[in-house]
Amino acid sequence: MARNIIKMAHIYKGYMLGQEKVPILKDVNFEVEEGEFVAILGPSGSGKTTLMNLIGCMDMLDEGEYYLAGTAVHGLEEEDMTQIRNSEIGFIFQNYQLISTYNIEQNIIMPLLIRGMSTAEAREQCREIVKMLGIDHRLRHRPNELSGGQKQRASIARALVSKPAILLADEPTGALDRESGRDVLKLFGELNEMGNTIVMITHDLNVAKAAQRIVYIVDGRLYDSAEEIPQEDK
Repeated sequence: MARNIIKMAHIYKGYMLGQEKVPILKDVNFEVEEGEFVAILGPSGSGKTTLMNLIGCMDMLDEGEYYLAGTAVHGLEEEDMTQIRNSEIGFIFQNYQLISTYNIEQNIIMPLLIRGMSTAEAREQCREIVKMLGIDHRLRHRPNELSGGQKQRASIARALVSKPAILLADEPTGALDRESGRDVLKLFGELNEMGNTIVMITHDLNVAKAAQRIVYIVDGRLYDSAEEIPQEDK
């Protein structure tokens, strides 16, 4: 029986705007089983970025409970959240967030070096991943020498190398041409078949359809199907 990697219950989050607190997430309940590939689909301003930040332990919730790989994130201090974020989550960003002055290998192994692994061990750990992703011949190149698709594969390799509990992808095809985007989504499917748990944030229904399951976020509320969304919010 699959276990829940993510379990969020009755999540609320808001931000101060002047003297007033503006609610962003409203009673969000969200679960992801180990090995699932789930897309969170929503338009601009729906709260999906705020939800991603909470899932990624980059922000603290106001109310509710959040368990990540069995850890009660809602009870942690910021320092402990940083440790969970670095060990349990592999981030894949729209703009890749590769360091321009580092070559691709340095970018990929950096999370392992931060955790205290030697350079030799880190290089060994990333060897099979970069070969699988087809960028092993690009390790000595810098990011500006790669295509968009190759940069995203480097970003994916960096996320995978730490063997995280989940891969958290934020609009992963947003900066890519159509063909490169399709290649990345196909790669996500292959990674999921290998057992990786993936949560993908997107505004594009065609991208979301690559996932096994789609949940919808509208006006700060999460819905398991499009049919559940109130007519006035569609």
